[in-house]
Amino acid sequence: MKRDLPGTLLLDRDVINDPYPFYAQLRDHAPVWRVPGTEVFVVSTFARLNEAAARVEDFSSNMCCLLYRADGGLPARLSFGASGADALATADPPIHKLHRDAVFPELVAKRMAALEPEIAEISSRCVERALAARDVDFMTDVGNVVPITVISRLIGFRAANLDQLLRAAFDSTALLGAMLTLAQLEALVGRSGAIGAWLAEQLTAATTEPRDDILGAIVRGIESQALSPGEGIIVLHTLLSAGGESTTSLLGNAVRLLAERQDLQQDLRRQPEQIPAFIEEMLRLESPFRLHLRSVPGVTVLGDVEIPAGSTVLLLWGAANRDPSVFERPDDVVLNRPVPRRHMAFGRGIHHCVGAPLARLEARVVLSVLLERTSSFTLGPAERPQWVESLMVRRHDRLPIRLVAA
Repeated sequence: MKRDLPGTLLLDRDVINDPYPFYAQLRDHAPVWRVPGTEVFVVSTFARLNEAAARVEDFSSNMCCLLYRADGGLPARLSFGASGADALATADPPIHKLHRDAVFPELVAKRMAALEPEIAEISSRCVERALAARDVDFMTDVGNVVPITVISRLIGFRAANLDQLLRAAFDSTALLGAMLTLAQLEALVGRSGAIGAWLAEQLTAATTEPRDDILGAIVRGIESQALSPGEGIIVLHTLLSAGGESTTSLLGNAVRLLAERQDLQQDLRRQPEQIPAFIEEMLRLESPFRLHLRSVPGVTVLGDVEIPAGSTVLLLWGAANRDPSVFERPDDVVLNRPVPRRHMAFGRGIHHCVGAPLARLEARVVLSVLLERTSSFTLGPAERPQWVESLMVRRHDRLPIRLVAA
């Protein structure tokens, strides 16, 4: 049956828009699938992903290549060669722990608690503007705005242009989306140098004016030699793109489902204490990051499949999160799951996303404000929602909705 799965399915545009039947095929027939004609392997079941995430010596987080869509529709690899650099999310032990310890303290409860009133104020302002217009693109008016504003403030960027930051964040995930041609990918790699230069300027400014924020933590990490200046820039870029992307995707996915499910929408209005459980179900059902890449430094075996050295492995969180061997009624919203956070939406193991608490906080606040200020919202009558064309992220490019004020 493994031979019956064409390699072109992985990047097929219809599959990108609705991947879940394909994910079920992978789980059932090829839990560790070598994409025919490539050195790319896809891992899709909860058990195999759990194993791979724990075997950091066999499945390295070091970023060795980017994927692109070759002329025949198969994934191909653009290698970094010796020019790649690894930090935080793309670093392996012991460097990973060194980098995480340098940054993570700024993301714990003290900073979160301080940000919640700001998130509520930003969310209220966005929702009120949307209500005044009635028919809006949720992504443009709310879903994109709140996360990029919050992550910019949390990091501590000086004089930030939020539109430019949002484009930079989306460019970063487009680099990993595997749907660009080689020419498009190379052009985007060249354009990404501009945000790197701006981040370097931000670090320089933070060195002369230290604050109690992420920038300040990275400056201290550089001064203590836990991070090099180049690694500090990579960490900032990672936090900007992942911090904005994960919450933006989560918000859009949650609002779309509620717009389509008026019964669930009204249930959450009556029982707002269920919003956190709903957020966990949305993270599981529509994982903001469908996958992450791993490289294989030496020949290894996962399941019954031999994986050659130099291969690229895709850890397909979005497939594992609907694995029926783990989740009862895997395609449904079930608000009373016994272990609501068992899903892999924020990864697994040592690379579990450091920004997960922030994404949950933002989603809870935005959804609470939206449900409180409206009596209903539905999909817009004139235009269908559109997904971003990406193998990696599950985000709406456009999400037209119609709002009715409470």
